[in-house]
Amino acid sequence: MKIAVLVYEYPPKIVGGLGTYAAEITRKFVLMDHDVTVFTMNDDAGSLPTREIWRGIEIHRPLHLDVSDSLPDVIAEDIKKWGRGLNLFGKLLVYNYLTASKLINELIKKEGMKYDIVVAHDWLSVIGGVTVKKESGLPLAFHVHSTEKGRTLGNGSSVVSNIELRGAKMADIIITVSYAMKDELVQLGFPQEKIYVCYNGVDPQKYDPATVSAEQVRKIRERYGIKDGDTMILFIGRLVGVKGVDKLIMAMPHVLSKIPNAKLVIVGVGELQEYLVNLTKTMRLDEHVKFCFDFITEEERIGHYAACDVAVFPSHYEPFGIVALEAMSMEKPVVVGAAGVSGMREIVVCCGEEQCGYHINPNSPPDIAWGITSALENARKREWLGKNGRKRVLNEFTWNKIAEKTIELYELALKR
Repeated sequence: MKIAVLVYEYPPKIVGGLGTYAAEITRKFVLMDHDVTVFTMNDDAGSLPTREIWRGIEIHRPLHLDVSDSLPDVIAEDIKKWGRGLNLFGKLLVYNYLTASKLINELIKKEGMKYDIVVAHDWLSVIGGVTVKKESGLPLAFHVHSTEKGRTLGNGSSVVSNIELRGAKMADIIITVSYAMKDELVQLGFPQEKIYVCYNGVDPQKYDPATVSAEQVRKIRERYGIKDGDTMILFIGRLVGVKGVDKLIMAMPHVLSKIPNAKLVIVGVGELQEYLVNLTKTMRLDEHVKFCFDFITEEERIGHYAACDVAVFPSHYEPFGIVALEAMSMEKPVVVGAAGVSGMREIVVCCGEEQCGYHINPNSPPDIAWGITSALENARKREWLGKNGRKRVLNEFTWNKIAEKTIELYELALKR
C-alpha cells in the first residue's frame, strides 16, 4: 500500500504524544513493506530539509509563509481571540494548503506518484487531507487523537470543532484511540458507522527496565535530591489544566501522612509552570515536590521511569495516555485518572489477577493519594503490579500489533 500521511509533528519536531505515535507507526508500516510519504510542519526558522528520506520514509516539510497580516480580514472572531495563537493558526493553514498543493500538483500530477490512501491526524492536518481527497479522489482516513471540546474542557474554539466535524463527514473512515473516545465522537455528531478504535502502542524493547543501569537510576534520583530510602512519585506530561497536575500536588499532604519520605517529580512544560511553583510554595511542599521544566529526550524519559517507584497521571481528559503504557512497559505501577473521557481506564487493569495499577477520581486529591499509597504499600506488591503492566504491554500494545490493525482499517477504507 502507498500511504500519504499528513501529521503536524514528526521527528525531529516533536511536541507531544502525536509525534511519537507518528514516528513509530510509519516506521512499522515501512517494515511491513508499505510505502510511506509524510507531510509535516517545518520548524519556525525553516531550517529542516523540505524533502528527505529518513528511516525509509520520504518526508516533506513545506517552508512557512507569514500570512498573519492577511488573516484578520478572513477569519472568524473566535480565532482572533487567540492573540499570539493567531500566528499558529496561520502557520497551520499554510502548512495544510502547501502540503495539499505539493502532493497533488508536484508528486501526483508532475512526478506521476500513485497513492492508495491519504491519512490525516487531528484537525491540525485534516484541512489538507480533505483538500487532497477532493482533488485526487483518494480515500481519506481521519485519525482523531483528541477533540477541541475535550482538550479545553468545553471552552475551545468553535472553528476548530467545525474543522474536526467537517473532516469526519468527508472521511471514508475515522480511527480513534479508545472506546471512551469513540463515545465522545458520537456525542459530538461524528458519523458512528465510520468510527473504529485502534489503540496506540509502545516499543517494549526500548522501554525495558533492563536497558537502564543502576548508576543511571542513581544519577536521576540524585538530581532531585532523592535519597536511597525515599519514594519517588513521577508525573511526565504537558503542564496544562486537563492533566490534573495541580490536584496531584494537592494530594501530596495526604500521601506524606502515610509515606513521609515521598518525593514527587514533575517533568514537563506548559502554561501552568508558574502556578504550580506558587502552589507548591503556598502548601509548603518545596522539599517534597521537584520540577524539571524541560522537554526531555526519550532516553531521559526512559531513565525517569526506571528511577521512579510509581507513575501518576491524574488527567481529567485523556483519550489514550501513551505515558501510562510507557511506565507499564518499564514495570512500574500506574495511578490514572478514570473519570470522563479516559482511555487510560481501558489500558490500566485496576483489580484482579492482572492488576497493574489504580483508577482514581482526578478531581479528588484524597482519592489520588489513595491510589498512590495503595500502589506503594510494600515492595512485593509494587513489583507484582509492575510485572503485570509489562506483561499486558507485550500481549496487547506492541507497535507491531497496532500497525497491523491500522493497515486492516486502511484496507477496509479502500474496499469501501
